[in-house]
Amino acid sequence: MVTTDISQLTAECNSWRSQMRHYREEFTQLKNQLRQIVSKVSRKELLQDVEHYENQFHIQLINIHDLKHSIKVHDYKASMTQSGNNEYALHVIQAEHEHLNAQYTRLVNMLQELKDSFRQFVGKLN
Repeated sequence: MVTTDISQLTAECNSWRSQMRHYREEFTQLKNQLRQIVSKVSRKELLQDVEHYENQFHIQLINIHDLKHSIKVHDYKASMTQSGNNEYALHVIQAEHEHLNAQYTRLVNMLQELKDSFRQFVGKLN
């Protein structure tokens, strides 16, 4: 039972980390796109938007990094739990996993909202 549960948690962790790597690449590209846009923007209110997105991209890249690291640590703990047969440790790992799942879901939703908002901003410029 423990092996199956831990292997499922590990598979989900691998999926989350892969998705975080994808978001890191995507937001790095968006940040580069923003740098290209700034040279074309001259109106003050648009420059404030540019600054807002620059700050948000920076913050979200940090959040992506932090969550990816937390997932990696959690996955390591889960794999260490697999070698023992400690039911209490399994419950702790499962609780941590649920907490990470909630963090992951919140971050993915936030990233999607930011991408959508940025696309609308870019659309206003064209």
